[in-house]
Parts: sequence; C-alpha cells; structure tokens
Amino acid sequence: MVIRERIWSAGFPAKVTQVPTRLSQLFVRTLREDPSDAEVASHRLLVRAGYIRRQAPGVFAWLPLGLKVRRKIENIIREEMANAGAQEVHFPALLPREPYEQTGRWVKYGDGIFRLKDRKGADYLLAPTHEEVFTLLVKDLYSSYKDLPLSIYQIQDKYRDEARPRAGLLRGREFSMKDAYSFDYTDAGLDESYQRQRDAYERIFQRLGLDYVIVAADSGLMGGARSEEFLHPTPVGEDTFVRSAGGYAANVEAFRTIAPPARSYEKLTPPEVLPTPGSATIQTLVAVANEKHPRPDGRAWTAADTLKNVVLALTQLDGSRDLVVVGLPGDREVDFKRAEVAFAPAEVEAATDADFANNPRLVKGYIGPWSVGGAVLGEDGSTSIRYVLDPRVSDGSGWITGANEHGQHVFGLVAGRDFRGDGVVEVAEVVVGDPAPDGSGPVELARGMEIGHVFQLGRFFAEQLGLKVLDENGKLVTVTMGSYGIGVTRVLGVIAEANNDAKGLIWPKNVSPFDIHVIAATKEPEVHAAAEAVVVDLEANGYDILFDDRPKVSPGVKFGDAELIGVPVIVIVGKGIADGNVELWDRRSNDRTPVPVAEIAGAIAALV
Repeated sequence: MVIRERIWSAGFPAKVTQVPTRLSQLFVRTLREDPSDAEVASHRLLVRAGYIRRQAPGVFAWLPLGLKVRRKIENIIREEMANAGAQEVHFPALLPREPYEQTGRWVKYGDGIFRLKDRKGADYLLAPTHEEVFTLLVKDLYSSYKDLPLSIYQIQDKYRDEARPRAGLLRGREFSMKDAYSFDYTDAGLDESYQRQRDAYERIFQRLGLDYVIVAADSGLMGGARSEEFLHPTPVGEDTFVRSAGGYAANVEAFRTIAPPARSYEKLTPPEVLPTPGSATIQTLVAVANEKHPRPDGRAWTAADTLKNVVLALTQLDGSRDLVVVGLPGDREVDFKRAEVAFAPAEVEAATDADFANNPRLVKGYIGPWSVGGAVLGEDGSTSIRYVLDPRVSDGSGWITGANEHGQHVFGLVAGRDFRGDGVVEVAEVVVGDPAPDGSGPVELARGMEIGHVFQLGRFFAEQLGLKVLDENGKLVTVTMGSYGIGVTRVLGVIAEANNDAKGLIWPKNVSPFDIHVIAATKEPEVHAAAEAVVVDLEANGYDILFDDRPKVSPGVKFGDAELIGVPVIVIVGKGIADGNVELWDRRSNDRTPVPVAEIAGAIAALV
C-alpha cells in the first residue's frame, strides 16, 4: 500500500515521497463476468474491478481499491465540514433502546431496523440514524446559550432492514453516512447553521464531480419545518422529482397540488342515478356515459369528469389494519410513495378481496362517496370507513361517480353540496404539465438518486429528550436542531454509476484510487526497467502510482484490467521506449498519445 512521509519545515510541507502500489502484490482479483445479482452498471463494475465483494443481500466487504476511493470521498467531506465549522465525533453503531423509546422511534421504525438483545435480555438496535444520542451528548455537556451555536458530525455505518436491497451500494442494509447536527437556541441561529451546511453540501458535490438538483422534500420520520434533498439525476434513481422551467423543484412526495377555487353550486341541477351496465372501470364508464348519457353541451365525457374512489388498506405499527377510501379524479392513479408519506407511519397497500368481503357496503367498481364516513347523501348506507379527498375535488365541482349498486352511477354529484370528505390528502400521481405550486409554470418529471438531505429538525428531539439551555435572561429554552446527511457509500456508487463506459470505470481525478496507472506492456526486462524508471520519476513529482508490474501477464489482460479499474490517466511503457517514447492514455476521451519519456511528467500535469 502507499506509504506517505511528510516532513514539515517552516510551516510548509516538503515534497511527499511515495512507494508505488504494485499490481503484482495488490489484494485484488478482477472478474471477466458480471455478478449474477447485479442490476446496474456501478454494482457490476465495482465487483468486477475488485472494489467490493458481496457478503449478504445489501452487505458488502471493502477491498483496498474500494477503501482508497471511500477515504478520498470522506476526506473531501471532512474538509468541507471543517470549513462549515463542524467538529467530528464518533458514536457506536450498537445503541440501547431507551433513547429511541423516548422519541417514539423504537416503534415508528417498525420492521425497518435491526433489533437485538444482549445476554441479559436488554434491548439494543443497530443504529439507522443517530439523532437521539447526538442530542443526549450535547445535553450532557452544554447548559448555556454561550455554548451555542454548535455543529458536530460523524462518519459512521448505519443499518436498516431494507425489504429489497438492490443495486449494490445504492440501496443496502449496511451503509456509511456522514450525519451532522447543528444546535442553536434561536430560530434565526438555526437558519444560519442550516445555510452553512447547505452551502458545504454544494461544495462537496461540486468537488466530487456530481451533478445535483436541490429539491423540496418531505421530512418523514425526521420531522421538522424545512427539508431539502440533493438528488443526482440518473435513470436508475429511485426517486421521482418534479421541476419547472421557472426554478421550482421538489421530490414527488413533497409536491403540493394547486386546488381549484370553490365554486357556487346553488344553480346546479340535482344529482341523478343512471344505469351504466358493465362499467366497473373508468375506461368503460366513460364509454358507457358517452354512449347512453351524453352531455347536454355536446362535449364528450372524459376520465377527468369521473370521481374514482380507491380503497386502501393501512397496517399500523401495532399490527392493526384499517381501511381508508380516497376520492380522486378518474384520470389519476394513486402514487403509493405519496400515499406512504400521507399515511405514515402506516404501511399502505391496495385493499384485498378479503377487505371487500368484510365490508359489503363497498361495492367494488361502483363505490360512491356516500358509502363512507363523512358523507351527506344516503347516510343510512354510510360506513365507518374514513373518506378523504384529492385537493382537486373542491367545493362546487361536479362528478360522475359510483352509486353503490352494481351497474349504477350517479351523474352531477357536487362536492360540498352532495358529499364531503373527512379531510384532504395528496396521494394522486403527479403528471407532466401539472402546474408548479409556486406559479413558475408546468412541471416535468425526472428520476434521481438521493445523495444528501438537509433538515431543519426544530425542537422535536430536544423536547423529547430534555435538551435545554439558559438564555441571556437566565430562562431555560429548548434548543433547536438541524440534521444533515450524506450517504458516503451511496455517493461512491453514484459516482461509479455516472463515470463508466462499456469497458469499465472512469473515476474523476478527485476520487480516483490512484493518480496514474503505469503499465509495463511487454515481458522484456528492459521494458520493465524503463517502466520502473518512469514510476520513480512520477513519484518524485508527487503522484500516487498503481504500477502493473506483473511479468507473466499479457498486454491485453493488463489493458483490460486498466480499463476496468478506471484510473483516468494511464501510462503505457512498451516497445516505443526503444525510441524514447511512452504512450499517454486518457481514459476519459480514450485518446492514446505518444510522448517522449523525458516529457511525460509535464504532459500529465497538462492533462490533469
């Protein structure tokens, strides 16, 4: 491995001397075949190039090459955290139950965390996140406003029992995260701390060479007043986000619909129940309505004129199961990610046949709003099931919807006059062209991978755990907090996903495991001796070298390994050395240029 020796003189470092990493001695085995469980390029290439090895679903061992890249990412994060005024600490991953019990998250996390008992029967967990213990540490040591503001962070492994770990490092059960926390005693102080961290995140991702979009996000179990995600746009991203040409950007779960204004319904005609045989779907309903009950104004009925009533089953943390009916325009589907946010922490799924059998007043395919709680029409037929509405179902809007009888629908049912909901909920899918809530124009949809998240937590954790300080007047005030996370190992996977070609990885120079990959391209002793001399010269210029000195390996295999491993600058020492030339290979452009050996250091400096 690389050994670095630094001598300080007059406050300035001397030139770094290094020992090359020889591929003949490096603990690595490259693979020619893709791993069978790999779904995305980063997973395939990181395993094939010898950076990581699978131990269990969503759990990986880190090999020397992977650790070098990981440490470079961590060092960039540490530098920018220091620039933002944050200090590093380190907590254990194994934590007791009690702090999480106090905040309610021992239960709220449900099956999403790893719980275990020690030999005495005490409960522990493998930490999915560390807000509680950060809060308690500050409570233990600080008691005055004079101690604040404070920002502290760690880089530590986290554990979440993902039901479907996938895509290698992009969604695992064990992962490394940088989590920082700010502590202030005023809201204005929190705003300043939040902005410092947000700015640091921009610098970090710029230095890592990652494209990112900052989007408004839902806080989920973390809570808090303000929440933003840093998303890397990528087709393999698990998050959908929306953005407008006018600058609006939000995670789809945080998107808020512009509700139509309420309209007067005093002059609207009463609702009418009409036969609609064979119309248990929106598509068939629209066809039957246009055929048998055309609109008086001559316009064709569309799915947007219908009110779809979708039955969802919610499984609560205590295991209980209840139903909720959502009324939404018939041209929209339920987005289950948005539904999970709306009904958190319950698990959400479509109602089953058994659910309908247990609730016979819910006539599948013909459900009307008066069959559920909070309705006005037909209260003798109502149920105790909660009924919530999409924001588009505003007072005065008229609809075609189920009449709670097979083959029957009601036309001209008016919200606010004929039925009402028990609340408003955002679970409908967002579609291209929906208006941005800030008025900045229609939105488009894109896929992204979360690489960072910043929260204004506020006072929830401090209140639950009793973190208070004395203010300027000697009065106890509750501390307000921010939380700021970067998935270190996920970021590594995202960088690999964004920087590769058909032959292998191509690392950005800031995180590449080595600066230069030198290849002795033939088996002749004089070529190997010349390659050794090139390595010595490049080391003298401060470069970190991976030297392929394997004497019995063919040039084709060496070139293939170099492409797979992904060091962006490669120097090939081959037969051209007899004429005083080596070949400089830029993996980013795949250009290979002959360079006089005496000029190689200067050519590399210009390239990088």
